[in-house]
Amino acid sequence: MGFFNKDKNKYLHGFAKTNDSLGKKLKFVTENKKQNKEDFMEQLMVTLIEADIGYKTSELICDRFFETCQNYYYLFAKDIMNFLGQTFRDIYFEKPDQDIVFNENGPTVILMVGVNGSGKTSTCAKLANRYLKEDKKVALVAADTFRAGATEQLEKWAERLNIKCISGNPNEDPSSVLVKGCRYAKDNDIDILICDTAGRLQNKVNLMGELEKMSRVVGKEIEGAPHNTWLVLDANTGQNGLSQAELFNEITNLNGIILTKMDGTSKGGIIIAIKNITGLPVRYITVGEQLDDIQDFDFDMYLDSIIGDLKHAS
Repeated sequence: MGFFNKDKNKYLHGFAKTNDSLGKKLKFVTENKKQNKEDFMEQLMVTLIEADIGYKTSELICDRFFETCQNYYYLFAKDIMNFLGQTFRDIYFEKPDQDIVFNENGPTVILMVGVNGSGKTSTCAKLANRYLKEDKKVALVAADTFRAGATEQLEKWAERLNIKCISGNPNEDPSSVLVKGCRYAKDNDIDILICDTAGRLQNKVNLMGELEKMSRVVGKEIEGAPHNTWLVLDANTGQNGLSQAELFNEITNLNGIILTKMDGTSKGGIIIAIKNITGLPVRYITVGEQLDDIQDFDFDMYLDSIIGDLKHAS
């Protein structure tokens, strides 16, 4: 995936706090010219857990790292960079990423799920703006009918983008609003229909029933819909975000994650943990409040933001 320099700088800026919490700590523990492997493994485990990678994934990284460098008694900084980078890569791509699904025979329906406060509604607008720039015809559906102001917020974004927002009445059944959105999309040759859903964390049975109904009704209107169901996670929530990913992945057919507010958190390690635990790829990250502040997730740049400083170690 190609990036212009300005995009790369903006992307890396989004992971600046992650670099502070993980990259700089890793650099610190590699400052010695050579280190005893056992001592370094202990320091590495602590550093990974503090970066919010979580115990289970941190333990896996350390185990894999140990296997990779088992023939080395001493570790030089350059070795550490190479081994650690390869370990992160192996774990992330152990479960291959599936391509984003696009409907070739009509509108592509994207269902956005997640809890209140994750930035889901504004992410719908950023995603719409992104697809508009790819010359797609886009519409929004305000199916979060229970949160005060959610519909109005999405309608304002739609007005700013000069696109249609299909909405309902307060407390209306979200599925009925989705039906109206699907019918509008078919009648108006919409390429991408982005659906903002309610973000209530109810008990699991109710949440499952609500999401199943939404998927069922859009599937009746448009074949194969929803083609993509993406969980929007606030990166600041760290391990709580991982718990959300596990819950939603258990009760609905997720095929991707969008991590928001990456520029405001040091918890970028959650990306490795989410992929390891759930197998779900991170599709996009958001790195600011402007419409353009959404980026494709690029693993190479993510890795560079974490261990880039180690490349200059001796």
